[in-house]
Parts: sequence; structure tokens; C-alpha cells
Amino acid sequence: MQSPTNERSFTQLIEFDIEPQWLQALVTALSEQTERLARDFPGFLSATIQASEDGRRVLNCLQWQTREAGDAAFRSVEHGEGNFWRLIQQHRAKAVTFGSFQVLRNIERSLDDALHCPWLNQAQRGIREGDSHYQKR
Repeated sequence: MQSPTNERSFTQLIEFDIEPQWLQALVTALSEQTERLARDFPGFLSATIQASEDGRRVLNCLQWQTREAGDAAFRSVEHGEGNFWRLIQQHRAKAVTFGSFQVLRNIERSLDDALHCPWLNQAQRGIREGDSHYQKR
């Protein structure tokens, strides 16, 4: 049985195909844009900006509490300050790929070196609120 959509976080993946000489400028522009989104839009959870080893691809991963929060933020950069399409042109991206995903499972290592694997739909699996699975390395 699927869990309700509102219990899942939402991830936007944007991959840029660029020439290596544009890497640092694009990373800087995406960092500034992401900081504005984090500050100005409720529902922001986290973001990463990653580069391939050859410097030809940049991956911007933004995670939101809900699809609606992510969509609202994207609409603002699509036409507003820091216009997204202008950013693509300025950094001479040869191609841009967009992806939207619901997070179904999240596995993290905690500060005490344990693996934290929370269930996303605890009620349907009979798991009490706050319980999760831990595995010490």
C-alpha cells in the first residue's frame, strides 16, 4: 500500500552539461540561487551541488518538504530574480535535464556512527511515532 503523498519529501534534480571552463561560475551562481531559495521559501530541506570528475556535468539536487513547495520555488526562479533560463545561457549549458522525484526511503549515518533508516509511512507499518531502524557499524 502506498503512503499518502503528503508524507513524502520531494526532490528536484537539475543536471547541466557544460564545458569545464564554466564549472566554477555555474557552481557559484547555483550556490547563490540555492541560498536565496532556502532563505525565501518555506519547505526547503536541503540542497547539494555536485560536479562530475571531468567537470562537464553539474548536478543540482534540491529537497523540499512537498511538491508544492518545490514547484513554488522553481516558478520564482523561472521568471523572477536570478532568472533560471538566463543562468543557463550565461554559463553556456549545452543541455539541461530536469527530474522530479518523491523520496520513498532515506538512509543516513548519524553522528554516533549508526545507520538511521526511518520508515516514511510508520502508521501503515505499525511502527510507533519516533521509532526507526538503527544499525551500528
